[in-house]
Amino acid sequence: LQKILPHQLINDLAYSIAEKQWPWLKNHLISDFIDKNNIDMREALYEHPEHYRSFNDFFTRPLKKGVRPLPEDPTLISSPVDGTISQIGQIENGQIIQAKQHNYSLTALLAGNKELAKTFNHGLFSTIYLSPGDYHRVHMPCNGMLKQMIYVPGSLYSVNQKTTNSIQGLYALNERVISIFDTEYGEMAVIMVGAMVVGSMETTWAGQVKPKSRQITSRSYENKNIYLERGDEMGLFKLGSTVIVLFADADINWLEYHQSGNKIKMGQALGKTE
Repeated sequence: LQKILPHQLINDLAYSIAEKQWPWLKNHLISDFIDKNNIDMREALYEHPEHYRSFNDFFTRPLKKGVRPLPEDPTLISSPVDGTISQIGQIENGQIIQAKQHNYSLTALLAGNKELAKTFNHGLFSTIYLSPGDYHRVHMPCNGMLKQMIYVPGSLYSVNQKTTNSIQGLYALNERVISIFDTEYGEMAVIMVGAMVVGSMETTWAGQVKPKSRQITSRSYENKNIYLERGDEMGLFKLGSTVIVLFADADINWLEYHQSGNKIKMGQALGKTE
């Protein structure tokens, strides 16, 4: 069914409604959403629907300071988001696990960039799914200097478990923003993947990422001196999706207790450097 739905039209309509600032509409949408998703608004910087200009303003809500503490140990890699670990592991033979019995191409995920894929070919990956009720800002897993950002146009399939299990190469089909960083552990990629009724991603250095050309667009930041520390905000989703973190062949290990299906919070330890 998803393959025949007009994803962009659905997304544009949902985005338009979510941006409306009519108090009667946005307050009702926000209150209903909080109840249905059991959201703890005590964590939010602003706890009441009336504080938000629109539903999207609420959806991208910031949290109170200290709600997501970082590990004290500086050698730990932290989770960039709140969500559920979809898959986590090693990149083998240029393939990443999408779901049980489903792999997809690292090169395809990286928009056909073979040189970039070669960098991560023997590295690590972690895929974290953000449900609608999760906190939707994206933070740095470790310190890093921004090198490059790549926008990749694509579909807007849902990225829930049912779709992940059924659509081959899902993450390499959907719209996404790839951010490449230099870190003390080697290169790191943080990939924000769009989904049905999402399709609006922002970064702290470029704002909303939506080139008019709808073509693969790459921009170098090598001379911009954009340095972000572990835990710093780097982007956000306006209506949910998935984040994939890649590390090049480096002395990093994912913590053994992290498995597919585990819940995780932004800032919690995800991996450890050797």
